[in-house]
Amino acid sequence: MTAAAPAAILAEGLARTYGEVRAVDGIDLHVAPGEIYGFLGPNGAGKSTTVRMLTTLARPSGGRAVVAGHDVATDPDGVRLRIGVALQEAALDAKQTGRELLDLQGRLYGLNRAERAQRSDDLARLVDLGTALDRRVGTYSGGMKRRLDLALALVHHPEVLFLDEPTTGLDPASRAMVWAEVRRLNVEQGMTIFLTTQYLEEADELAHRVGIIAAGRIVAEGTPAALKRSIGTDVIVARVHGDLAAARTAVAAVPGVERVDIHGGELTASVADGAAALSPVAVALAGCGVHVAGITLRTPTLDDVFLETTGSHLEAS
Repeated sequence: MTAAAPAAILAEGLARTYGEVRAVDGIDLHVAPGEIYGFLGPNGAGKSTTVRMLTTLARPSGGRAVVAGHDVATDPDGVRLRIGVALQEAALDAKQTGRELLDLQGRLYGLNRAERAQRSDDLARLVDLGTALDRRVGTYSGGMKRRLDLALALVHHPEVLFLDEPTTGLDPASRAMVWAEVRRLNVEQGMTIFLTTQYLEEADELAHRVGIIAAGRIVAEGTPAALKRSIGTDVIVARVHGDLAAARTAVAAVPGVERVDIHGGELTASVADGAAALSPVAVALAGCGVHVAGITLRTPTLDDVFLETTGSHLEAS
């Protein structure tokens, strides 16, 4: 029997404290080579701190991590040579052209002149910068800067690519372009990608597996499909005005309803059979004296998983 390939990213009890604050509270990770791993959570959950430790920008306060076969604490140089990193804010010199920045990055990684020129041309096509590569970065849009930052992270053919909220603040068209590049890198080059995000759709679309982090701990992990299946088959969502406590009690008593949550003026009921439960839930709401502004039936989302595991919605956390 062939031995399993070593993990591209391995963390055991990884922790980071800042004074009395435990930003990352002993997490375990195992990301396989060639996997896209989505790290999902709200601001302040510990996503970026975890990435900073895995990329050697912050030293763990506890536990250990190995990336591309090298320990982040005892062999940080070995890690840095084998990873690419694109953080939330691209630190790009506005006075230089994209090509000049790519050339400088290639020199830092020891590429000769011919290799740097070829790599710049290849990456310009990969991230769709075209003739913009020879313009000053100060003329770039936000989406173009993100794509250039991605290209810079790829100059040296990294084994593992870390993307820390790569599409935050981008318009839908630019976000879609970044998604396309991430898929292409994974499919065509077999690159392992560790992607942190606040966007449910992004994790659902791109990640082979998702880890949900809250308050510095991983509270759920699995494929997007498996995580959604784990909380039931259907979700009924009602926009309600009036006595929300009474509405929750009434809906919870309906046969087939497994869980009821209230968030703002929205009532969410997890049910085993949505088609069968929709009408009884509507009747229950009507009978408890609240005004129902709208009621819909849908399948679970990753936000429902987040609500189930943390007690709050991700997008409002």
